[in-house]
Amino acid sequence: MASTARIPPDPASGDPLGPRARARGALLGLAVGDALGAPAENMKPSEIRAAWGRITGYVADRPAGTDDTEYAIFSGLLLARHGSALTPAHVEAAWHELIADRADGPFRGAGFSERGTLENLRRGLAAPISAQHRHAWSDGLAMRAAPAGVFAAGRPDEAARLAAVDGSVSHDGEGIHGGRAVAAGVAAAMAGAQVATVVASALAVVPEDSWTARSLRRAVTAAHLGERAVRSAVVIGGYPWTDLAPEAVALAFGAYAAADGDFEQAVLMAVNMGRDADTTAAVAGALAGASRGVGAIPERWAAAIGPARGSCLPAMAGHHVLDIADLLTPRGEDGEDAPSTVPLRADDPPPDTFVLAADDTTEALA
Repeated sequence: MASTARIPPDPASGDPLGPRARARGALLGLAVGDALGAPAENMKPSEIRAAWGRITGYVADRPAGTDDTEYAIFSGLLLARHGSALTPAHVEAAWHELIADRADGPFRGAGFSERGTLENLRRGLAAPISAQHRHAWSDGLAMRAAPAGVFAAGRPDEAARLAAVDGSVSHDGEGIHGGRAVAAGVAAAMAGAQVATVVASALAVVPEDSWTARSLRRAVTAAHLGERAVRSAVVIGGYPWTDLAPEAVALAFGAYAAADGDFEQAVLMAVNMGRDADTTAAVAGALAGASRGVGAIPERWAAAIGPARGSCLPAMAGHHVLDIADLLTPRGEDGEDAPSTVPLRADDPPPDTFVLAADDTTEALA
């Protein structure tokens, strides 16, 4: 894998969009794509056409993000709290505190990888053993990896590393590769990189001979031929599971490349290809939103996205993706973000202390 340690911003006159506009574009774009794609999840293009013709906007009465958005919020809050010091132990503890050990009723609206992880955590297994289940290759990490790219803007290698740390509790193999690719692509897009560089950054952080890399290369090679060609290049006909990380990630990057980074075109192409449409459109939306900024998201779509409802993760209810984007936007003269004091639940009071990564000491908040 080639190194893409740091991608400098466009040297012209600084970034005309700025990091906050890109961060908000990435995470709002993820939520918009998720909400647009949710009704088409697990459908074939022919079924989508029969139901709605071509989807060009929301087809649900009350559009909202699904588990993709709520897990992205979950991962974003972890990064806001721990920054680059994030460890598998931090992630595992949050899974227990906010998901596995809660008595909120049944775990709703999540994929097989999350359910397998919960079963293992509740049995007392720890990372990385908790990720050894039958769906560790799913796109459940890819759907929540964009916040790592936002946090590590311009640093695809670091974004990929953080996504892998996050995924160590729930994913393995191709599931990790998919998350790394998404995080690296978003990190490159956050620096204003061209579409080709965004794709190259994603490919650089996964093994060249992996299923993820092969699918991604096929998708972007076919991108200029349009939607049907991208889908045919990636989807395994007749395979029943639509949440394959190599497939969903490749379809998302294919849509992003075919649209040359345009937000509306990328997301609608991802939606209308079906399969795991909410995740595919969420990833395409994160990439295009980071590339073009929050202003590229049509207002008629953006306005529908409110705070998370907690339909999948009750602990995430009340958090808005735009707030998460702001938390992850670099602050300070050195451009690095310190661990945040943000609570992991909307109804939690802020913690009284935080741990400084540099010397592992605890300092009271002023």
